[in-house]
Amino acid sequence: MDRKIVIQTSDLTKKYEETGTVAVDALSLDIFEGEVFGLLGPNGAGKTTTILMLLGLTEPTSGQANVLDHDCVRGSIDIKRVVGYLPDNVGFYNDMTGFENLRFVGRLNELSEEIIAQRSGVLLERVGLTDVADKRVATYSKGMKQRLAIADILMKDPQIIILDEPTLGIDPEGMRELLSLIRGLSEEDGRTVVISSHQLQQIQQICDRVGIFVGGKLIACGEISELASKLNEDGNVLIELGAAPLEKELEEIIAGLDSVNGVECENDLLIISCKEDIRCELPDILSNKGYRLSHLRMRSDDLDEIYHRYFEKEGKTDGRGRKREKSKPAAS
Repeated sequence: MDRKIVIQTSDLTKKYEETGTVAVDALSLDIFEGEVFGLLGPNGAGKTTTILMLLGLTEPTSGQANVLDHDCVRGSIDIKRVVGYLPDNVGFYNDMTGFENLRFVGRLNELSEEIIAQRSGVLLERVGLTDVADKRVATYSKGMKQRLAIADILMKDPQIIILDEPTLGIDPEGMRELLSLIRGLSEEDGRTVVISSHQLQQIQQICDRVGIFVGGKLIACGEISELASKLNEDGNVLIELGAAPLEKELEEIIAGLDSVNGVECENDLLIISCKEDIRCELPDILSNKGYRLSHLRMRSDDLDEIYHRYFEKEGKTDGRGRKREKSKPAAS
């Protein structure tokens, strides 16, 4: 069965004439009903500008965007009725309680008092805030406020939810609770969730697909496994190898294998760049040479590595100053 497209852009472009900056460059993207889609990229990559255009809060210079068959320029009011948006700095009335904040939002959305009371109770329970519903929001932690924000945008029962950096500044337990809640919006409710974040480990836990942005362009898009496979097809598979003793001779043995392009040393591991996956061969090679294997992993299965390598392919930095240590003699 074909998946329903709920967000679609075609050559969507935003250029600021006064500076000549192209914030979003010819973006063509389909996002499907019920999926969690991650927008990844450093500051200035075009993620927030894309979100603002989808919400009808800024007009594109050219191209087109549609959300649930509504044109994002001409149908921005209709879009606001079916899309919930959580900005990176959500605001509440801190002197009001959690319940009072939800009731206020319900009234803004012209809901009846009966529906407001019913939904508020259900949503506060769902986000785990029933016990503090009558406490002022000023007493809430950052994680509690983010969960209240989820309840807030669910008050109008949106089909699509867009979250901009929702996990910033949250402690590990609050992070776990929030991620579980976000995933449930897709799996339990069937809602589409678009999430912009720098937190790659968290994105990997909950997203069905991701898009990687750099300089306003979408340079990669797909399931994490698909992106990893595409990188491996380029003939540059990266493998982490830990062994004892870690010495120069071992590095030379690995570098001499036919499929190996090069070997680098990083944090007491050998990082092997090769034309194909050679993990099946390495244990026997090490054993025959008298080395003890302690670690063996393909790096391209990890979103952090995928993210970094796609930036390398574009000749760009990923905005985090990450550099891999160049090859050097291993400790003897």
